[in-house]
Amino acid sequence: MENSFKRYLPFIVLLLIAVASIFIPALPDFADATKYNGADIAWIIVASALVFLMTPGLAFFYGGMVTRKNVLSTMIKSVVAAGVVTVLWIVVGYSLCFGDSIGGFIGDPRTHLFFKGVNSSGPWDLAPTIPRSLFAVFQLMFAIITPGLVVGAIAERIRFTSYILFTVLFSLLVYAPLAHWSWHPKGFLAVMGVWDFAGGTVVHISAGCAALAGAIVLKRRKAHIEGLAIPPANIPYVLIGTGLLWFGWFGFNAGSALHADGLAVSALLTTNTAAGAAGLSWMFFDVLRGKKPSVLGFCIGAVVGLVAITPGAGFVAIPQSIFIGFIAAIISNLVAHWKTTTSLDDMLDVFPCHGVGGIVGMILTGVFATKTVNAAGPNGALYGDVGFLITQLKGLAIVVPFSFIVSFLIFKLVNLIEPIRVTTEEEELGLDASQHDERYTSQRLTV
Repeated sequence: MENSFKRYLPFIVLLLIAVASIFIPALPDFADATKYNGADIAWIIVASALVFLMTPGLAFFYGGMVTRKNVLSTMIKSVVAAGVVTVLWIVVGYSLCFGDSIGGFIGDPRTHLFFKGVNSSGPWDLAPTIPRSLFAVFQLMFAIITPGLVVGAIAERIRFTSYILFTVLFSLLVYAPLAHWSWHPKGFLAVMGVWDFAGGTVVHISAGCAALAGAIVLKRRKAHIEGLAIPPANIPYVLIGTGLLWFGWFGFNAGSALHADGLAVSALLTTNTAAGAAGLSWMFFDVLRGKKPSVLGFCIGAVVGLVAITPGAGFVAIPQSIFIGFIAAIISNLVAHWKTTTSLDDMLDVFPCHGVGGIVGMILTGVFATKTVNAAGPNGALYGDVGFLITQLKGLAIVVPFSFIVSFLIFKLVNLIEPIRVTTEEEELGLDASQHDERYTSQRLTV
């Protein structure tokens, strides 16, 4: 009976939400359309679509690196967030992030419950030239991809239903508070003077720390314990995924300017530059250590560069983004190598790449930020304000333990509700078959 109830519960919850939505009154769009800028609206619509593209890009990126029997199960865990987080965002997620601030710690869930007033009220304070509903959609795309990033650390051993529950709880208890702290004008990190242009803390550090927590709670895969070297299922998938992530990241960072202006152009260029420098840095550093230049090395390095430039994309100058990408790739590479000497089974190096990459990016934003690039932003230590660097470090001292501890507790809670890890037999069979009754196969042409 208990198992039957658990099977029906997700459908029942969605059914209740769908029925409740019937009774939400419809309101006219855009209180005063004359105040909006058409170019800004067009750009943020495009940027939102670009950021959404990162989610299937992530699915290819991760799916190509796991074993063949786990490709589909890994890919769907990234993509399913587009459904789970979208519904959650409309019901209460946006309100928790950007609703009326409760003490600088969380948004009032009643402010925009079921998107109340989002499409009909005035614009968001920091995005006055676009409708609030468009700002909300743009922010939704960030919320969608964040739990998907965690998948790489817990792949090949987490139950699909347990991951769905983790996504819900993580979005409500980790992502929403961090987004409010960092991006709401009254959020306490924003008031403290911590600057995060496009999600170094909110997206990457939160996901990286959650990945570390998940890897610890779920423990090691059988293949990891036995030291088996299993090749990636499809390296071309990784290359495709990297291209989609890189392309989508232009919307991620340049879109965070929230205007079609010079700052957006600068953020686009710093993003591309850091990614290119980091891809080369990771690949060449591998060569120094006796390896051959690899497709995986360049792809992973490029993603690290994209992560590292994210918090400072709209604050640092284009030349300095070369150094940010270069040094972030080396540090993440070293941490990833160190991880192989431990018993930690973060399968796809999510913490070394996203967690450490985000930390490095936040620190270097504290060094290289300049008002010459963004007059509304800070000056970093290189331009005379060491205090800003110290503030960034204080912010990290809050965000890192919060993300790790709360995520650790979420994984533990999920495990109490339902066993979070598949059985040994299911792991041996592969999650594609055991969780989804599907298989990843390659079609061969016969002549």
